Amino acid sequence: MGLSWREAAGVSARKHFLCGSLTSSLDHDVRAWFSLGFALRRDDWGGNHLRVTPALEDLFSFLRFASISTDSRHANDVRACAEWLIGKLLGMGLTTELHETPKHPVVIARNVHVVGRRTVFIYGHYDVQPVDPLHLWTSDPFQPEIRGGKIWARGATDNKGQMMAHVLGVEKTLRENAELPVNLIFLFEGEEEIGSPNLAPFLFKHREELRCDVIAISDTGMVAPGVPTLGYGLRGIACCEAILRGPKGDLHSGLFGGAVANPAAAISRLVASLHASDGRVAINGFYDSVRPLEEWEREMWSRVPGVSDADFLQVTGAPGMFGEPGYSSAERVWSRPTAEVNGIGGGYQGEGSKTVIPAEAFVKLSFRLVPDQSPEDIMRKVEAHLVRNCPQGVEIEVVVGHEGKPYIADPNSAFGLAGQAALRAAFHAEPVLIREGGSIPIVQTFREILGVDSLLLGLALADAQIHAPNENFPVENFEAGIRLNQALLVELAK
Repeated sequence: MGLSWREAAGVSARKHFLCGSLTSSLDHDVRAWFSLGFALRRDDWGGNHLRVTPALEDLFSFLRFASISTDSRHANDVRACAEWLIGKLLGMGLTTELHETPKHPVVIARNVHVVGRRTVFIYGHYDVQPVDPLHLWTSDPFQPEIRGGKIWARGATDNKGQMMAHVLGVEKTLRENAELPVNLIFLFEGEEEIGSPNLAPFLFKHREELRCDVIAISDTGMVAPGVPTLGYGLRGIACCEAILRGPKGDLHSGLFGGAVANPAAAISRLVASLHASDGRVAINGFYDSVRPLEEWEREMWSRVPGVSDADFLQVTGAPGMFGEPGYSSAERVWSRPTAEVNGIGGGYQGEGSKTVIPAEAFVKLSFRLVPDQSPEDIMRKVEAHLVRNCPQGVEIEVVVGHEGKPYIADPNSAFGLAGQAALRAAFHAEPVLIREGGSIPIVQTFREILGVDSLLLGLALADAQIHAPNENFPVENFEAGIRLNQALLVELAK
């Protein structure tokens, strides 16, 4: 056969990179090789003697859609995924609606609502991240496999696996009891991975028919395997890109080096200005509105398993910990704001040397925000910092990206206690309470438009590889998620 299917996938992906356009979709050759490899490996499903249940088959069907929302070449895949969901929900006896937006559809489903019952709104997203770099995947990202007790596929954890657990929990309850103990609204969107640009207008337009008592979301994490986790907060986000431009084109570094500014060197100096040497963000006023960490939170989090420095090092593979002084790693992730470099580039990127002064360079930045920080205020301060610290000899352009507000709620409210009880029943263990380091911008929007809080009932593990090659989701967490949904609806009905 010559090359193995995995080697062939890597060669094909690298070939596209050298041509200057590594695609986010799987080209024909790569899919052909991945399909062959998948066919040869199908018997690996039984490697840990796991039976592929009807529930897993439903999830596998869902995962096979390449519903990459950011890539217009996958628009038909995103729509096909939404239409598959409609069929699944109709088959469960729910009424369904497919709502068009300027980009990707919103899926709504309901049971027969009964006056006097609480209304529970369950949110999820059926879109996924791109799969690049493709050659780092062990198996086809859109042909799910079970290996080592985990489901491996793009979207397995974020968010199709967690979302489908709720769908199948409802289906199981309907099959067993013929009705649900609550009035149910499912809302599934196809744009979460691009910042949910069309969901807020949709919510505002349909706010009366979407009125509810509480929202449940499983798009967050567990601190450790077998440890049920209720999230009561999320960091916000603000993104931007800075582009530095120098000469009108790339220049010979011998003929012009030392006479004009080098944008690649300038971008490095600009990035270095974002932090002090101890890890604190060095942007003027960045911490002005940060809500201090409560002592009860510090004490509670000190007892949470799976989040020690040693745990972080094991999960990340980093050689050491680093960050804002005076806080533990968990406290930094859950309650402190950050400035992160997500991508940086300029000049020649190929093999060997090419002695040029690049015409331009760029950096992509994201800022994770905490309660009482405003994305708009932070972005104003970021832009001012970048302009003020831009080195001489280059011009700067700042392109503002997507944003989202931070979120925090009372974990011991009546609904919070119901969420804890459901987690306890599903996992047979005492839940821990945390704030999430990630961002789901729509959660604060739900509060502002619908006037209700959200329960963040995470099923993802730290090594799930979300947004990266080899995304995975434990089968036992998927099954626990089905139990969680059933218990949650019972608890919320009380």
